[in-house]
Amino acid sequence: MGKSTSRDWTQIYSIYGIDQWQTLIFLLCQAILFAVLSVLYLLYFEPICVFFERLLSAAAVPAVSARFAAGFTGSVTALSALCLFFAAANFFYSSVPLHYDMAQRMVSAVTDWSSVKLALDLGCCGRGILLNAVATQLKKEGSSGRVVGLDGSKRETLSTLRNAKMEGVGEYVTCRDGDARRLPFPDDYFDVVVSGVFVHTVGREYGPHTVEASAERMRAMGEVVRVLKPGGIGVVWDLVHVPEYVRRLQEMKMEDIRVSERVTAFMVGSHIVSFRKPSQQVMGPGEVRLDWRSC
Repeated sequence: MGKSTSRDWTQIYSIYGIDQWQTLIFLLCQAILFAVLSVLYLLYFEPICVFFERLLSAAAVPAVSARFAAGFTGSVTALSALCLFFAAANFFYSSVPLHYDMAQRMVSAVTDWSSVKLALDLGCCGRGILLNAVATQLKKEGSSGRVVGLDGSKRETLSTLRNAKMEGVGEYVTCRDGDARRLPFPDDYFDVVVSGVFVHTVGREYGPHTVEASAERMRAMGEVVRVLKPGGIGVVWDLVHVPEYVRRLQEMKMEDIRVSERVTAFMVGSHIVSFRKPSQQVMGPGEVRLDWRSC
């Protein structure tokens, strides 16, 4: 959210922290290592050239080739350092600022929150960023509604509830354990279902690009539709596999399917897809629209 002040971002980071901080530290350490190697190549280029000459002399390679090999290796090392620093910066940005911004966009995809009594955050990722965005919107509308966060980790659930209290929306939030492929809720239960960078993790035990994993993701999308009330709104922000979700939603005859422009998150492409469950059964293929307002 570009209008947030530096103080606002300080508060946001203090509440939510960084998910998967081990990955960020790993990327930074690798970037620093390659940067140091690049500096050493620059400072000791001539001795390195001599080393390459001796290394390649056994193969009767010309001396000029040794200098080229040394320069090429140093260039690759420097480029690797730059790429790793960029990856670390993108991971840092995607974990909180982008996640927070996308949560606001997802909330804005629902035009009328005053009539929402029950909402579901499937996956409840990011330590409750999206969950609390929904709860904040319910509080702003003066609604008596509640939002349920579904997460399979008890440790993350405690963190999520603590963050909701820090945001002042604890009374609007509850959490439950469950499997996204078999949601512990009856049919036609929620007015709104949202999910942020979660569905792509469903079925990952089979590998990210297997038929089995794709079937598990489609099962999760089917569960999202099942628990939505007729006329209910679903909003999913996810990585890589959004075209699969769109096809599945078309097969299930969802209405008003909208796909946002591509947004790079965690170094891959992501999109927001929103849809509405028909109030009555609809025949024929669903229509898909690119909704640039969601971007």
